[in-house]
Amino acid sequence: MAAITTPPPHTKWPVAALTGVLASVLLAVVVLAFLWPSKTAETRNLPVGITGPAASVAAVENAANASGTFDFVAADDRADAVDQIKKRETYGAIVLGASPTDAPEVLTAPAGSAVAAQILNGVATQLQAQRAQLITAAGGNPATAKVTVTAVAPLSASDPAGTGLAAASFPLAIGGMMGGIIISLLVVGVIRRLVAAAGFAVAAGLVLAFIMQTWFQYLLGDFWVTALAMGLTMLATSAFIIGCTSLLGRAGIGVGAVVTMFIGNPLAAAATPWQFLAEPWGAIGQYLVPGASGALIRTLSYFPDANTAQQWWTLVAWVVGGVVLALVGHFRAQPSMHVPESTIEHESAAPSAAERGAVA
Repeated sequence: MAAITTPPPHTKWPVAALTGVLASVLLAVVVLAFLWPSKTAETRNLPVGITGPAASVAAVENAANASGTFDFVAADDRADAVDQIKKRETYGAIVLGASPTDAPEVLTAPAGSAVAAQILNGVATQLQAQRAQLITAAGGNPATAKVTVTAVAPLSASDPAGTGLAAASFPLAIGGMMGGIIISLLVVGVIRRLVAAAGFAVAAGLVLAFIMQTWFQYLLGDFWVTALAMGLTMLATSAFIIGCTSLLGRAGIGVGAVVTMFIGNPLAAAATPWQFLAEPWGAIGQYLVPGASGALIRTLSYFPDANTAQQWWTLVAWVVGGVVLALVGHFRAQPSMHVPESTIEHESAAPSAAERGAVA
């Protein structure tokens, strides 16, 4: 008699259809998370230094800032304007001459933001056109109306457009997530997970610094400081994911991924000044790991005179937060997936009171 085989079970049609709809909703949320900050971004509140006679400064501010593009910062002279740029207090500066017909100079910092440098190049073009009109009206030669544009903080010759530096923010975020997720899934024990994360951070920091600074030459500055910043970035993200996983179980991986990739990365403003993002999200993004690490690495490479305390302490705070979450949730430190028995170390059980008495 032939054996009766039971057909394999199938998902109900309504459930299958609903799953497809929910997947499309999730896709829409992901797309919105990445595109919404850039969609709502506006060219506004860009800190730019300005120096010159009061009347000339007022005229330029009124003409150039009609749409609120700039947040002008007064500078005592050209040297002070340069100092502001080097300290990352401004993205550039406008240096006006003693008289309206004197040639102005526009200072830019492409290393701070290629977008901001392009905007200031447009300002230089406008100033040149205005000066040409004044010279023509005075009977002079408009060809002499050239406005000098000086790059105070240029980008690396290997990355003249800054695309490599801007694109690096994504693998930095992905790298920290990968480390945190892999360690959470394969390493058992909270302390051992944190030690594994520290080892991962050291190795990843050195590898990333070698690739981006020594090999591709996208970055400048001290190699070891760059490696430290990248390693701390890896540790901040991975420790946070490990902490969330220890506290929430597998759901913690999703929480860590959402905070890092779908909130932190879009708000990092890697390709534009953070002032362009809708308030207060631009400022908030600088206190998340992708925003803080991007600003730190850019500053270490091209603005050695700038203060980086905020970025360092922000990353340290995320590391500490991840460690605290991991310790609080230590009871959830069981493996999140089946791991080979050969990788597990069993501790010897303490002898019972009866056994101790028998020995005695």
